[in-house]
Formats: sequence, C-alpha cells, structure tokens
Amino acid sequence: MHNIILLVEDNPNDELLTLRAFKKNNIMNEIVVARDGQEALDYLFCEGDFSGRDKNICPQVILLDINLPKLDGLEVLRQLRAYEHTSLIPVVVMTTSDEQQDLITSYQLGANSYIRKPIEFDNFMDAVRQLGMYWLVLNEPPPAI
Repeated sequence: MHNIILLVEDNPNDELLTLRAFKKNNIMNEIVVARDGQEALDYLFCEGDFSGRDKNICPQVILLDINLPKLDGLEVLRQLRAYEHTSLIPVVVMTTSDEQQDLITSYQLGANSYIRKPIEFDNFMDAVRQLGMYWLVLNEPPPAI
C-alpha cells in the first residue's frame, strides 16, 4: 500500500510549514506537492507532467487549499468527486478562508473535513499531528476502485 499525501498548496510558507510539521510529528509518508489546482488534477488524473504516473497509486489523503491559482480548490474537489477512480479519496480542506460559503460548498462537493489553518505555529503543529494521527493511522481508507 502506498501512503502518499497530496498537499495542494500555493503559498510557499504554508507548504514549508506543513512539511516541517509532518517531519516534526514523525509523519514519514511520501508527500507530493501540487502548487495550483491544475497541477493537482494533472497528478490525480495522470496527465501533463504526470502522464507516466501509475494511476492505480492514489493518495491516502489530499490536503487541499481553496485559494489556488489556475483552478481553485473547490473546482479541484468538484472534478475529483466526479470521476469514479478519485471519488473516494479522503479530502481535507485546509484554508485560511473564514467565508461560511466556502465551508458549505466544500461539504456539498464532498469534502471529508474542513479545517481553518491556525495562524500560530504551535497550533498549526498540533493540527498537523492530529491530522496525521486520524487520517493516516486511525481512518480506514476506502478500497481502491
């Protein structure tokens, strides 16, 4: 089983902070970073730069920012839920957005969880630790389709 985390994050500081938090919390999964919505879809659907990737290897969880260039996170979520092969991959929306409509739309589109990014470093570290514990250890993932 491949325990890949797909981190979809365009902010270099948030990317670095997330990777550091995973490392500090001993989460040693392979982490693939997509820096915009189109790159995330290319990875998931094995297109573009990822056309040679094995489509049978899906992420165990996707950490998805909403505010992304090219395609926003909500559109990424809409498209991956529409395709049978990616429809069951757990998606955790991690965003700084405090818009109620983003929260509602994320769940309507099939997000499994919605987390507002803590601004303070220690709170962020704790959030990543809890995410790793739940989604990578406790959660029973769906079978591959």
